Amino acid sequence: MNTIAENNWLLTALVFTPLAGALLMVLIPEKDERSHKQAALITSLLTLGLAVFLLWDFDYSNAASLQYFVDTQWIEVIGAGYTIGVDGMSLPLIALTALIMPLVFVYSWHHIPEPGNAKAFLILSLILETGMIGTFVAQDLVLFFVFFEVVLLPMFFMIAVWGGANRRYASLKFFLFTLFGSALMLLSFLALYFLTDEGTFNMLVLTENAGAGIARGTQLLIFAGMFIGFGVKVPMFPFHTWLPDAHTEAPTQGSVILAAVLLKLGTYGFIRIAIPMLPEAAEAWAPWIGLLAVIGIIYGALGCLAQTDMKRLIAFSSVAHMGFVMLGIATLTDFGINAAIFGMVAHGLITGMLFFIAGSVKERYHTLEIKRLGGMLVQAPRMGWILGFVSMASLGLPGLAGFWGEFPAILAAYNPAAGVPEGTFRGYMVVAAIGTVLAAGYLLWLLQRTAMGEPSIEFADDPNITDVSPTEWIAWTPLLVGIVLFGVAPGLIFEVTDPAVVQSLDNCIMTGCEGVQTATSAAGGG
Repeated sequence: MNTIAENNWLLTALVFTPLAGALLMVLIPEKDERSHKQAALITSLLTLGLAVFLLWDFDYSNAASLQYFVDTQWIEVIGAGYTIGVDGMSLPLIALTALIMPLVFVYSWHHIPEPGNAKAFLILSLILETGMIGTFVAQDLVLFFVFFEVVLLPMFFMIAVWGGANRRYASLKFFLFTLFGSALMLLSFLALYFLTDEGTFNMLVLTENAGAGIARGTQLLIFAGMFIGFGVKVPMFPFHTWLPDAHTEAPTQGSVILAAVLLKLGTYGFIRIAIPMLPEAAEAWAPWIGLLAVIGIIYGALGCLAQTDMKRLIAFSSVAHMGFVMLGIATLTDFGINAAIFGMVAHGLITGMLFFIAGSVKERYHTLEIKRLGGMLVQAPRMGWILGFVSMASLGLPGLAGFWGEFPAILAAYNPAAGVPEGTFRGYMVVAAIGTVLAAGYLLWLLQRTAMGEPSIEFADDPNITDVSPTEWIAWTPLLVGIVLFGVAPGLIFEVTDPAVVQSLDNCIMTGCEGVQTATSAAGGG
């Protein structure tokens, strides 16, 4: 694979700037809360500036190749290297992460959750940012695993210390589920290392090898370990049960980061590691991945209809939306995987925004119990209209980003890759389409119960029910603009991701795998 080594300092700076900021904050006294907020915000803005430079300097005509590539020896005894790079598949997710974090810090300016301690809370958030960006740039399995796991402890403490009443249960469940999945994923990585002739953790070499020399049965077992490891992080049904509890108990900022970025680490693992490195196993597993994806779509939607808590409803909606992402991935086509990447970005913008709104509702009403809410359009009209707008985006209204996260994934299921059962996936397509109807049902029901009608007697004269504050406007506006921008101009993402996706799948064809290949699609698959 051709690589571009210009500005090879950029990714290292992008990854470790948040960590450097966190280390500097250790020196600031805990009582100086304002300085901590300023340091965290400035650090995240510097990281965003580096990401903007990356977007400007990136060679879009060569998006299929790794750029800003660095490959140096790291842990010689096990053959692990500090190998990083970015292509069209990882670029949108890096940009999403770099955008979300400063918005979280802006929102945190007046919203440090109880029991306070801004220093620890903001330092953990910056460490999370390093882990998330590092995962998207890693090109070595050991390095990927390190960054993948770096996010575990900060999020655990964020839920356990600053979460709700059941925070200990939710944080422990999150930790154990993720740790179990990671253990199986690590075993799969070790199996690839020992069973390939090269004996390497280098992801470029393993992708070019594409499972050659590994028996089919062994490939299936290795893929199963990755499937569970990444599936828990997504999370896919039936590994999803930690997510509603984690979202419900997490502070607003934790829920936003979790929904906007952390869930994408799992789906990214599928498209970057599992499918390119074990395409024969991916073909065999594809119908099962698709089946669990559509079960997740329907189960998540029905779970939403049964919820009484606004935040828990949004959490179950993530299970459904990530089902659409996994359905696109399961088709093993360029069109489906492009749809999945777009779906990741769209979900990050939309569901992150929904959790921001839920946090502000909780701050004003001191409850998220849906039956106690109502009349938001009367008491806080701007917030009510924003909730309505984002709900429309989440249900997949054409012209907004959510549409391009769902419709192409459904369309891709009509024509999956050769070797994947076509009739089965067309059945999945029908089920997924029904899921969009259920999504409209639960989101419109939420909007009706919380925003419309008259305020409840309990809150009718409450002076604390105020409209959107200036810091909320600053934190929310970029997400609202992104939802519209990518809804009107989806090519801004599709044109970046498509060359890298096609390259990833074409590599399998070149190594003799006939099942995983690009599908010619009337809808525009490459």
